[in-house]
Amino acid sequence: MAEDLDAAPADFRAALLSLRGAPTHRDVRLAEVPAPGRIAPYAAAVSGELDVHGLEASGRFVVLHDPDGQPAWEGTMRIIALVKAVVEPEVGRDELWGEVAWSWLSDALAGVPHRARGGTVTKVTSTSFGELAERPDEVTVELRASWTPTTTDLAPHIAAWTDLMAACAGIPPTPEGVRPLPGRTA
Repeated sequence: MAEDLDAAPADFRAALLSLRGAPTHRDVRLAEVPAPGRIAPYAAAVSGELDVHGLEASGRFVVLHDPDGQPAWEGTMRIIALVKAVVEPEVGRDELWGEVAWSWLSDALAGVPHRARGGTVTKVTSTSFGELAERPDEVTVELRASWTPTTTDLAPHIAAWTDLMAACAGIPPTPEGVRPLPGRTA
């Protein structure tokens, strides 16, 4: 994940190694992408894409490490997560949707050791006019969040992010211990 992992601090190396083989949501495809270079001395990023039966979402999962720490982080490591999804037009009329999306993040991170969580939920409704008036409204939601992990095991964090991505796309969670049938979305 990082360009020169051997030169990175041990905590950052351990954190990145914990992401390998993490139990992420089965419908999310992950790929390493360039990380932001000016926020912290060490950074790594992963993009995620989900496209199942017309349900779509995408996002980024960024791991930042500053061995000296940053006061706002309340630690030396920070996770930045982004999820974008096109949702049903009814969501555009739902005034509580932001609170619902934030609760999905809270649910996904329940039991995942972290602190200093913050972020925003943005909803954009596009309505077409004139020659394009026949197009249905399109609603896009974007959830941006960051938090400080309290251990170097980031596997539960990336798993929570991929579960959040699936929830924002409209894929209901699979109850623990239940395995969906092949080719079906839970």
